[in-house]
Amino acid sequence: MKTREHTAAEPMTTEPMTLAFDVTVTSVRELSPNFRRITFGGYSLRDFGVHGDTLDLRVKLMIPSLAEDGSALPLPVFEMASSSWYREWLAMDPAVRGSMRTYTVRQARLDAVYPEIDLDFVMHFDDRGNGGPAANWALNAKPGDAITIIGPNNRAAHCITAETYSGIEWRPGLAQRILLAGDETAVPAISAILESLPPYMSGHAFLEVPEAGDFQELASPADIDITWLARGAAIGQSRPHGQLLQEAVRNAVPVPGWVGIKAADGGAGPEPEDVNVDKDILWETPARMEASDIQATRNPEKPAGALPFYAWMAGEAGTIKDLRRYLVRDVGIDRKQVAFMGYWRQGKAEG
Repeated sequence: MKTREHTAAEPMTTEPMTLAFDVTVTSVRELSPNFRRITFGGYSLRDFGVHGDTLDLRVKLMIPSLAEDGSALPLPVFEMASSSWYREWLAMDPAVRGSMRTYTVRQARLDAVYPEIDLDFVMHFDDRGNGGPAANWALNAKPGDAITIIGPNNRAAHCITAETYSGIEWRPGLAQRILLAGDETAVPAISAILESLPPYMSGHAFLEVPEAGDFQELASPADIDITWLARGAAIGQSRPHGQLLQEAVRNAVPVPGWVGIKAADGGAGPEPEDVNVDKDILWETPARMEASDIQATRNPEKPAGALPFYAWMAGEAGTIKDLRRYLVRDVGIDRKQVAFMGYWRQGKAEG
């Protein structure tokens, strides 16, 4: 891939929101039985970032296809400054364009002499040892491997496009009580968010993972109860995916809910629109509610983030859909105060 060259004479409004960063694996670290941290470095990362905490910042990892001899095929070249680059990529031959997968930046050291970012991979494999393109690539990754990451152009943060980059969803607004909940795919995002919270916030964070060996040491300046939930790895003892997470959220936010988080008129909320998570992506955030259909919320006169409670939930789409229905309909929480994100769908290829 190539990125567009810019000159000082160009107006700042021409800055593309995203760039393609050519990086190299600098280290691979086993975090736990199901998590692997891969560090990527490159001088190109001097242009990476959002001028602030990365929070739940999403990036695209471009995974090359393999030739018959096992070598990586060259990734296609297209103009990142064009708003249609993604459509151009989709139109390419899948055997040539490679695979694109979304990951959260776990940590970033962009001010270092040699800038680096960390991505944590969930090593998903079936009983035969088969994984998706990203998991397979991560399994064999070693220092020196080259790859391309598509992420935010830090120069765009100074121009008119700054607020339109869609890679961050964490926007608690004025909330002081929060709820974070997710499965293993959301662990990197929740971990990064926890580390960035101000001391005045309080609440809960629930993280469901395959086994107890996946628990990690997390800390936060805020007063957050961090709870790890292990489904269990032993055959016949594992709990269904998402069951522990749903139980934890229901216990933490019981009907009629915490004081101060319900809509002003009290009572249960409206039934949210149904989303077929087998066909469509479940992705509902306060920013999107504000921009699309503010009348669908309990408090249309209040902007997103104006109430004292905020929840962020991500993971398997079926689980997130159930939690969306519970919090919005049963507890009556305003939809502009909750971010629901289906990162993946059980039974569908991912990773």
